[in-house]
Amino acid sequence: MAKKILVVDDERLIVKGIRFSLEQDGYEVTCAYDGEEALEYAKQTEYDMILLDLMLPKLSGLEVCQQIREFSSVPIIMLTAKGEDMDKIMGLEYGADDYITKPFNILELKARIKAILRRSKKREEEKPASRVVEVAGLKMDCEARRVFVNGKEVYLTAKEFDVLELLVFNPNKVYSRENLLNIVWGYEYPGDVRTVDVHIRRLREKIEAKPSEPKYVHTKWGVGYYFQG
Repeated sequence: MAKKILVVDDERLIVKGIRFSLEQDGYEVTCAYDGEEALEYAKQTEYDMILLDLMLPKLSGLEVCQQIREFSSVPIIMLTAKGEDMDKIMGLEYGADDYITKPFNILELKARIKAILRRSKKREEEKPASRVVEVAGLKMDCEARRVFVNGKEVYLTAKEFDVLELLVFNPNKVYSRENLLNIVWGYEYPGDVRTVDVHIRRLREKIEAKPSEPKYVHTKWGVGYYFQG
């Protein structure tokens, strides 16, 4: 089956170009031109990927991203015309998995899409039929990619889940930010280690009762992060 991609941008020429190029590669593409429309599509259909512009009418890309994360962990790539690091980090904080700055080369965009989809497929192939782990009130269902804390479901982004899964299945092993970046994001990822810090912070905000005093994901100062239940 063709992979389904939702492209969201109010610049119709950009959307038209992206759609044409992706359809040439066999993707099934849906287009939305404002934040509210994008959110409705995301609620109605299960996409394999969402390309989401930062600056949108009605709801901003960050607002759309944040609301989608309340019910889905679909990979999201933010499209932004702004080059400032803060915008990129904000996109990641709101739940985006990656970002690309406009104007971009369509070949680079397609490479990012393929890399994320390839890693997702590889994880599914490598994953045993059923892996459920419970530690001190934290439950991870790795087949369904769902997380519960004290019985209440917590919605993680794809990358937040991947980071937590790696740490949980390797308790007390300290991973440097560089190691996490390479393992979870891949060697071809163009971002820097601040990406890891952002995801750890967001992860703690979701699973820890007191993020400043973590119970699960700990910091070994000057070295990296580790899990201890």
